[in-house]
Amino acid sequence: MENQDNPRKLINWDLAASTAAKLVPAGPALSAREISAAVENLRHMADAAVPHVHQITGLEAARDLRDSQVLVVDRASWAKANTRSFEVMLGPAIDSLMEARGATVGKTAAKASGAITGTQLGAILAFLSSKILGQYDPFSALAPGSNAPSGGRLLLVAPNILTVEKELNVEPADFRMWVALHEQTHRVQFAAAPWLRHHMMAQIEGLSGQLLGNMDTLMDRASAAAKSLKDRTGSGQLPEQLPSKGAILDILDSPEEKAAVSHITAVMSLLEGHANVVMDAVDASIVPSVKTIRQRFNSRGKDRGALEKFIRNLLGLDAKMRQYSDGSKFVRAVVAVAGMEGFNRVWESAEHLPTETEIHDPQLWVQRMGL
Repeated sequence: MENQDNPRKLINWDLAASTAAKLVPAGPALSAREISAAVENLRHMADAAVPHVHQITGLEAARDLRDSQVLVVDRASWAKANTRSFEVMLGPAIDSLMEARGATVGKTAAKASGAITGTQLGAILAFLSSKILGQYDPFSALAPGSNAPSGGRLLLVAPNILTVEKELNVEPADFRMWVALHEQTHRVQFAAAPWLRHHMMAQIEGLSGQLLGNMDTLMDRASAAAKSLKDRTGSGQLPEQLPSKGAILDILDSPEEKAAVSHITAVMSLLEGHANVVMDAVDASIVPSVKTIRQRFNSRGKDRGALEKFIRNLLGLDAKMRQYSDGSKFVRAVVAVAGMEGFNRVWESAEHLPTETEIHDPQLWVQRMGL
């Protein structure tokens, strides 16, 4: 494999995928017939969600499914898909770093580093693999040698969806449609804004390049942030009471790094919030128990153990959950003033994307757009 043979790889991507596959928790025990029925039903729900997304968003991009691919996957397959996405997003910056430092980084040291980071990434993905219900991956088509459609891939993680619907004691058909609405909305967002995929790639490459370019201080900052989080947790402070950004974002140092993260945070808040508004906008004729699902789903986090809460905070997952809330408030506030048609101006160009300040004060975006 390319990653294993190339001693200059800072992250061994293949090892990350294989490590995750070994560490992923087992899914629910189901017969082959039950698995086949669940997969078929999830595919059906993904297709059935599309006209509802079109009706709610008013985006014509919701009419055509041919630009993307729907995959119902297990946890290991989700982890493998994400190693490829990370490679696409981080690969250019890592390759540039290794090329610049090739003379000072020995082959043996680089190979050992690749094995360590690959194993660590695999462990993180194994943990996340049991938490993710679905994901739209817009970057899969950009991977070298990829056979993914130009619009990317929509992944539905079957064992997690089946586990959560049972935990919540909700109607499976309703819950699966609810999840499908959210993920199909992400597909439609990138279809409605064809420029968005490359814009996000440029932002991520820029940020990763800045972070890796400061490699001499990056590890020290990361160690200090992790120690700070451990000390705060050990002092009796509950994980949910810790600062909102989480330890990983604590490593940001320069104004350029902070500005890049602010922009990416704003865009992610917009995308997640918009998808949340769509999934909750359906009425009882489409998802009869939508209010019950949302209420029980939001209450799930209260049952997490201390260790899981610590890991979630370390990875910034709770910050991601706040993106759902902040983005939803932004979308609802804009739609209340300008309607969905006015809100949809956000998909016209990168200049129309809200800033992090505007996410928290939607009226500023409305004024800037002349709405």
